[in-house]
Amino acid sequence: MATPTASPHLPLASASASARTSCLPNRFLRSPCSPPLRGPRLRAGSVKEWREFEDEAGAAKEWREFEDAVRRKDLSRALRFLQSVEPAATQVVAVPVPPGRDWEVLDACIDADDMRLVGRAYQFLVDRGVLANFGKCKNIVLEGPREVTPTVLKEMTGLEAAKLAPKKWGLSGSSPYVLVGFLGGVSFLLTQGIDLRPKLGAVLALATTDAIFLGGTCLAQISSFWPPFKRRILVHEAGHLLTAYLMGCPIRGVILDPFVALRMGIQGQAGTQFWDEKMEKELAEGHLSSTVFDRYSMILFAGIAAEALVYGEAEGGENDENLFRSLCILLNPPLSVAQMANRARWSVMQSYNLLKWHKKAHRAAVKALEEGHSLSIVIRRIEETIASDR
Repeated sequence: MATPTASPHLPLASASASARTSCLPNRFLRSPCSPPLRGPRLRAGSVKEWREFEDEAGAAKEWREFEDAVRRKDLSRALRFLQSVEPAATQVVAVPVPPGRDWEVLDACIDADDMRLVGRAYQFLVDRGVLANFGKCKNIVLEGPREVTPTVLKEMTGLEAAKLAPKKWGLSGSSPYVLVGFLGGVSFLLTQGIDLRPKLGAVLALATTDAIFLGGTCLAQISSFWPPFKRRILVHEAGHLLTAYLMGCPIRGVILDPFVALRMGIQGQAGTQFWDEKMEKELAEGHLSSTVFDRYSMILFAGIAAEALVYGEAEGGENDENLFRSLCILLNPPLSVAQMANRARWSVMQSYNLLKWHKKAHRAAVKALEEGHSLSIVIRRIEETIASDR
């Protein structure tokens, strides 16, 4: 691209070139009708284009600051940068927001200690019109019957209540066959003179230690290498993520590595961290309203509901169920055992139907997690799927 001004040495260069042509044979001389030699010409609009190029280069340099903040998981700095620029359509400042870049601020939420800052990041994107479906189902807790018997649950979901409950200690319908096969294999080895009982004792001791001190983290890490088990985890966590998103609860992140989950306080399993501002406020005041608890319970049971929706029954979610029980005593008055069971059935029924209505979005979230995408891309896939489904 030409610079705005021509070089002052161009006339001298043209003169010396003309002088040299006089010594050349006639066949090298220019025709009288040939246009005169000229220096480089400035194309119309080149000054404007150069300035635009400089603006773009400056904008790229500015956006490197945002990329660095996201890479370092510095949510405060990333959000502060986005608040200093404007969307590309407005053309107000020299550093417009490239399409899709503002989503990336969600990737910096995972290490944020202040969940209010995470909430501000989501609200910022809502105000920008990016998260069109965030919180669109938050009023669903006010709908539907409140008394949900096992019969009603089956009518609404097509599944027995036992199919919508987590299996204890990882047992499922195939567990008896696995146990019989394991015992048969050990018996066969014993008949061949191979005694594995001392080694099995050591393995059981290690498993017990892992369960007591690490919450089953080591076992969960080993199990995660088995593709069917890993995919079930993705289905489970995608259910939590999508339900929290539709209910308007900001999501800090989805943790699929058991050791990372342990470091973040989620023992022995993967986990989805979300935040409910109203619930935090009410707990700080020493009470918990029924409406807030209903919304929180729906998100808790969404993983179980997602497994039941995809596989026909749930296996995981025992920790979700235990957390639900611990919160029941915070209600005023506390729930009885019968009321607790009814509230659990209501929550899982609502979550099941919500995920059924958004089955394509749930499938898109599972696929994005399976491909190893970040939180911003997972949520973007959810938004794109819901928009296209309309």
